[in-house]
Amino acid sequence: MLGYLLPLGYRPILSLLRGTGFLLAATGLHGLLLPLRGQAEGFSTASLGLLGTAWAGGFVAGCIFAPRLVRRIGHVRAFGTFAAAGAIIALLTGLIIEQYVWIALRAFTGFAMAGAYMVIESWLNEKATNDNRGRVFGLYMIVSYVSIMAGQMIVAIGDVGDASLFMVAGIFFCLALIPTAVSSAVTPQPLEDVTLDLKGLYATSPVALVGCLMTGIANGAWGTLGAVYGARIGIGNAGIALMASVVVLAGAALQFPAGRLSDITDRRFVLAGAAVGAAAFGLLIFVLQPRSAALVIVTTAAYGGLAYTLYSVAVAHANDHARPDEFVKVSSGLLLFYGFGTIVGPVMGAAVMTKMRPESLFLATALPHAVLAAYALLRISRRAPVSQAAKGSFRTLPAERAVTTESLRLDPRTVPAAE
Repeated sequence: MLGYLLPLGYRPILSLLRGTGFLLAATGLHGLLLPLRGQAEGFSTASLGLLGTAWAGGFVAGCIFAPRLVRRIGHVRAFGTFAAAGAIIALLTGLIIEQYVWIALRAFTGFAMAGAYMVIESWLNEKATNDNRGRVFGLYMIVSYVSIMAGQMIVAIGDVGDASLFMVAGIFFCLALIPTAVSSAVTPQPLEDVTLDLKGLYATSPVALVGCLMTGIANGAWGTLGAVYGARIGIGNAGIALMASVVVLAGAALQFPAGRLSDITDRRFVLAGAAVGAAAFGLLIFVLQPRSAALVIVTTAAYGGLAYTLYSVAVAHANDHARPDEFVKVSSGLLLFYGFGTIVGPVMGAAVMTKMRPESLFLATALPHAVLAAYALLRISRRAPVSQAAKGSFRTLPAERAVTTESLRLDPRTVPAAE
């Protein structure tokens, strides 16, 4: 169906987008299924938090080390290895119901997904031109959002108590392999290594550096333990799946108005305002303790819509201060810092939820949001805003799922550096 909707010029990337769709559907399904099944099996909150920490740690490691594997064995073989590893791990988690085994396997999943995303995104980079790069990037974002939500919603029609959903996730991972394996697309250039210049990043934009770290902590906590929160307040698996999908949709939708607002004013005001709003909605959920599925979905959507604007605005602010040829370097460093935050966030959220009621998850997200807001306001008083003429246009980035440096190179803002 997608092939008939795309103009002829985009048909060469169709198989890559199909592979992306299956891969992200598998990731969305498996990522939501594990905490729900773990909660049903009586896994400790700490171990459920460590599932997210392990995945994030594996993903960061994959961004650093996977390019070396791809350069050694080639894109097609590497992608086949990563997708097959995802399928094997999904099936193993359905066969072996043991929390510490799951934690170890989750780290391998994070590594494999980082590698798989990088291969697909580098292929898209190779097929995109300066004329259509923005549209390819936007299409890739749409496929990402839709696929994640579709995978999550499968939980609503399945039974988390048996192995069937694990099998479905494994099937999706295998289906992701087929379009890429049979594609005639030319093998792209070798993947580049990711580096972290902490001193340079801080000099470029202290607010962006702190913002990506704090946003990673908050999003890591919610992304891992949001399903556990939903299970413990009793909104049912269908309600949890809908909640997770609506939060993704809200995060995608609110990036556009927030981004446009940041284009015409100091982005730090937008960062501070969205962070205050996310903290306020989190505290509101903590105080109100909603138990109606409808109210939970509405309030968490409001929270997620604000929380998921922060990463994109922070990256845009950093690149306002960077030279055009530094876009990938700066964005890659901020991506790693965001990843470090997602390693910390689930542990912090689990610690609070263990000692308090389920809504205390939002205390764990409110703290980093409050720190970000306070620091952004402090920096406003210390550094003049970027002039309108020096600003680049805002571009949405999917904070609802991890991105890689290859997706950053697909971003149209990288074009000036290549010319």
